[in-house]
Amino acid sequence: MNFVSFSPQFPPNFRNFWIQLSLLGANVLGLSDASYEELHPDLRSALREYYRVQNPHNYDELVRALGYFTHRYGKIDRLESHNEYWLESDARLRTDFNIFGLKSADMAPVKLKSEMKKRFQQAGLAVARGRVCQDLSAAKALIDEVGFPVVAKPDNGVGANQTYKIHSLAELENFFAIKPPVEYIFEEFINGAIHTFDGLVDRDGRIVFSSSLVYNAGVMELVNERRDFWYYTQREIPAALDTARRRLVQAYGLRERFFHLEFFCTGEDQYTGLEVNVRPPGGLTVDMWNYANDIDIYREYANVVVNNHFDAQFTRPFYCAYISRRWDRAYQYAHEQILEAFPGYIVAHEPINGIFAPALGDYGYLARSPELSDLAEISQFIHQLAA
Repeated sequence: MNFVSFSPQFPPNFRNFWIQLSLLGANVLGLSDASYEELHPDLRSALREYYRVQNPHNYDELVRALGYFTHRYGKIDRLESHNEYWLESDARLRTDFNIFGLKSADMAPVKLKSEMKKRFQQAGLAVARGRVCQDLSAAKALIDEVGFPVVAKPDNGVGANQTYKIHSLAELENFFAIKPPVEYIFEEFINGAIHTFDGLVDRDGRIVFSSSLVYNAGVMELVNERRDFWYYTQREIPAALDTARRRLVQAYGLRERFFHLEFFCTGEDQYTGLEVNVRPPGGLTVDMWNYANDIDIYREYANVVVNNHFDAQFTRPFYCAYISRRWDRAYQYAHEQILEAFPGYIVAHEPINGIFAPALGDYGYLARSPELSDLAEISQFIHQLAA
């Protein structure tokens, strides 16, 4: 199997996908703009060959790279980045080289929030009322229906970048005075905690791994207000959420892919669809799956790609939490005090790449325990500000 890994160096923990693919016999070919010397030694060892482009946004360069790989190794069987930023480039290359997976024609419902809303509805799931508004009068008409506040976000956007909560007519008029030159979708504000349903489907579309996250705040609030952040994997997935994700995965017809589905939890067993992502969640979440289950999801992904099998048992014996810190805050306890206070619970910690920092903070800790109350205590300790 010839597998092209596009941008194999980012994010750093994802190199484990390519390493495990190589260990299971795949011919892993790297493609990116980073110098070969910048790649982690373990990643270099996993790559059969590495093709460096000067500008990965220059599609002609990417085509030449895949043409070279095809000439040298034969047909490309898979191409993947696992990266939201490159989803459309991945799909275009798969289309032009007839590679298994999502194609350009599949991109609208995985990139446009307005199209995601339609898929939620097709799956029989509730969504926030809203639509794309081209101008002030269209936005006013929507607000006549749903009232203030409303949330305005790019229809084709990632996370909460350039997302605004608008409380009044004056704020709405100001938004249109400074609005970026892209289409915006306006939605009623939903007051609820964000719960996710995440997982992996095999080549036949069967969900072979699943997990769920609960956030302590919305991503919009985290980015715009620079809050401290923590979220955790659930040990038990509510039945209503399980039903919702099965409908949505089926509606998208996913094959051999990770998914990251976001919902507002507005009450017991009540979920409103928020967003669909057809890639692994960012940051250290994939590693949280491993710590929550004592498995190696990187190896199991490679197993699905190469053998269409998922062999690990995932029973969720632990909650696992991600707990952030920001460099511009003065905290009560130093890093060393955190490690000394919770030696049996802190399983990993590291700086966070600047691209993820607006939402995830500048430094992250992973902690696990069979009891959620332990993780709440650790989060409170880490986030305690100096007097």
